[in-house]
Amino acid sequence: MEIRPATLDDRDRIRAVARETWHETYDELDAETIDRTVDEWYGDEALETALSKPGTAFLVAEKREAQRASETDDEIVGFTHGVVSEEEGDVLRMSVHPDHQGEGIGTALYERLREDLRDFNMERMRAIDLASNDGGREFYEEHGFELTEEDDVEIGGQRRREVVYTLEL
Repeated sequence: MEIRPATLDDRDRIRAVARETWHETYDELDAETIDRTVDEWYGDEALETALSKPGTAFLVAEKREAQRASETDDEIVGFTHGVVSEEEGDVLRMSVHPDHQGEGIGTALYERLREDLRDFNMERMRAIDLASNDGGREFYEEHGFELTEEDDVEIGGQRRREVVYTLEL
């Protein structure tokens, strides 16, 4: 597996991972809401902005899959997106395809993101997710984050509970 900076050529594969992960993770959201949200949050314009904004790290985890004896194909199996403002880094997105969860991909992405964001002199990290994501909560707590805030976010015309985990560095 390789962790590398995302490029514009990765947009479709990032969207595919986001869509599969959201459908698997957020069962309180209907399929149409998930698809609209993914199309908005991971649309070409949103991804182009995320990939070019100063103080941002957008990484993908790529696995090489053998298709035939003589051919290989690189599959994006996860991604993360973080941004630093002043001394605080925010993990805005962290997704691992459901077929590849539990393989250490999320940890590898998190460690590389943390390393990249520290280059911007960050002193604390925050991770933001929907409160219903039990797996996300467990992941961040296992990596030393503590629940520090709760708020609401609008998704699909409805208010959803959002949680913020913080890690002092």
